[in-house]
Amino acid sequence: MTYARADSPSFSAAEELIGLLERGSWPATVFASGMAAIDAAFSLVPVGGRVVMPDHGYSTARTLAKNLAEQGRLRLAVVPIADTNAVVEALAGGQGSAPAALCYIETPTNPMLEVANGPALVEAAHTVGAVVAVDNTLATPLVQRPLEWGADVVIHSMTKYMGGHSDLLMGAVVTKSKDHHQVIRQYRELHGAVPSPFDCFLAVRGMRTLALRMQRINESAATLARRLDSHPVVEKVRHPSLPCDPGHELAKSLMLAFGGVISIDVRGGQDAADQLMEHVRLWAPATSLGGVESTLERRGRYSTESPEIPANLVRLSVGIENVDDLWDDLSAALHRVAG
Repeated sequence: MTYARADSPSFSAAEELIGLLERGSWPATVFASGMAAIDAAFSLVPVGGRVVMPDHGYSTARTLAKNLAEQGRLRLAVVPIADTNAVVEALAGGQGSAPAALCYIETPTNPMLEVANGPALVEAAHTVGAVVAVDNTLATPLVQRPLEWGADVVIHSMTKYMGGHSDLLMGAVVTKSKDHHQVIRQYRELHGAVPSPFDCFLAVRGMRTLALRMQRINESAATLARRLDSHPVVEKVRHPSLPCDPGHELAKSLMLAFGGVISIDVRGGQDAADQLMEHVRLWAPATSLGGVESTLERRGRYSTESPEIPANLVRLSVGIENVDDLWDDLSAALHRVAG
């Protein structure tokens, strides 16, 4: 027998299922949270190595990378992940800067929903010897499988779509190589960021309905995005399903669906966006996403968010409720915002 933070039957059931969904060569490694999983992925970077990551990605991941850079643990290059040429240039380094050690990809990004050319970035990263880690939380393996692009590591916040019921806190890392699998496994054992057996049970329970939930969520999100795109109180809609979206063509070629998150800029600025959150009844104002219930949040209210995120941007996470009920509530709230 050994310590439970090294392994347990509860871990194994969840890890095998996550690994199968991502088409990994090895079972996943589960962690106490999505951030613990992200931190473990950063452990693959040698001391002083360069990390290239999105400027509009998940703000807490970016904050972690900045803290590690300030400690001298790594060097950080933040780039627009949808600009393939900019990412490739950052990976190569130059002018006294060494090539990147890690290319950290988030696609679609949270909350701007930018779509990265994953296969092209994987090829460019491997050309300079960089490891590629992809946060697949927003898409899930039912929408895209980055390991099939050649990525080395896939990260999930199991708290969100994979668990799907807003009742667990958990992360996971899936790797392509045995070496990376062993490094990630040892990192968890030494740092002790293990999930509870009950959270592992909840994760397995949630994944049993993942296909049904994601089908409903993806279809509803695309419908709502189309309706919002013509609403007079909405300045801009971000969702890869829209033909006018900058990431639409790339998403069509790389993704099996377009995801359940929509971002909108509410006409009237920050105050109007805050009013929208106050006027909804079926949508729940909440920070997390990916559950069976629909949620929304004005992301710019956080000081850690990128200053380039519009103050009037509201992120919508579509749940499994009836799409017309969701639309009626949202359109009524927008009508009240307009006065």
